[in-house]
Amino acid sequence: MKKTRITLKDLALELKLAPSTISRALDNHPAISNATKKRVQQKADEIGFVPNSIASSFRKKKTQSIGIIVPRIDVHFHSLVISGIEEYSYDSGYNVTIFQSNNSLKREEEIARILQNKMVEGVIACLAIETENYDHFKKFKKLGVPVVFYDRVPSNFDANKIVINDFESAFTATEHLINMGCKRIGHIAGNQSTTIFKYRLAGYKAALEKHQLNMDPRLISYTNDLSYDEGVESAEAFLALPELPDGIFCANDYTAVSAIQVFRRANIKIPEDIAIVGFSNYPISKVIEPHITTVNDQAFQMGCTAAKLLIRLIEDDDDDSINSETISLKTELIVRESSMKNKDIIN
Repeated sequence: MKKTRITLKDLALELKLAPSTISRALDNHPAISNATKKRVQQKADEIGFVPNSIASSFRKKKTQSIGIIVPRIDVHFHSLVISGIEEYSYDSGYNVTIFQSNNSLKREEEIARILQNKMVEGVIACLAIETENYDHFKKFKKLGVPVVFYDRVPSNFDANKIVINDFESAFTATEHLINMGCKRIGHIAGNQSTTIFKYRLAGYKAALEKHQLNMDPRLISYTNDLSYDEGVESAEAFLALPELPDGIFCANDYTAVSAIQVFRRANIKIPEDIAIVGFSNYPISKVIEPHITTVNDQAFQMGCTAAKLLIRLIEDDDDDSINSETISLKTELIVRESSMKNKDIIN
């Protein structure tokens, strides 16, 4: 049975009051007596009236609403970023609506159109793997709606960005393996159409070059989305080589976990035979044995920082503020058992 929404006019008829009086009473306007406010609220509760927040927002020209576009909600990194966004936004009086692109450019474009019609006051987005054209985001600027990108960010137009230094983080992770005595180091790389994984690969290569270690192309395994299964395939490819790597830097923790499991089934000891470092500090990195050395990518802080910047842009009346600002967060290498090949070396 179709339900009929109780309107402001319905409530006004019930109370024999003007709709404007009802509206002001519900908004706790000082010109309305407390007795009238109480009477209006009681009748609203009785007949099931709920204020139309969209109409109210339109009148006030404020929605207090932020749209979030993430590639995949089930990835722990994005879940932590969302938590950071929600916490800061809630404390600041803003609501958030979350959309998932599933790494599809087409879906990302559709979500952008939905948000442009929903009168959101700002958008926080992490680009889909497929995204190379950003026209669907450029329209927000024309509408005066600020956008803040995090992690996967556009590279060829001015935008507000929250990032980490992926090159430096990967360099530090690889150099840690070198300091542990590794000389033949592999890398399970992310999708090279994405800037962050290009930088992680470049950081890995730079560390090898600095320490004058040979870079064997067979020791770089490229993946599409760094899934657990792709980590298994990469580890099995390393096993098939005439000479095994003695260290592996993985571009995320999922592939580090699958590599450890593949090697252990092959009776290869971690870290004695192969030392492993992951990236992102997922909870599983402290569950699997041995615990995984990893890079803390500050996901929760990234979400808080993105929300803080976006709300500042929303509340700044200066239109020139909707421009470009990049904030780079400092990462941290968390050393655990999976890489401690030489415990006598202090890294």
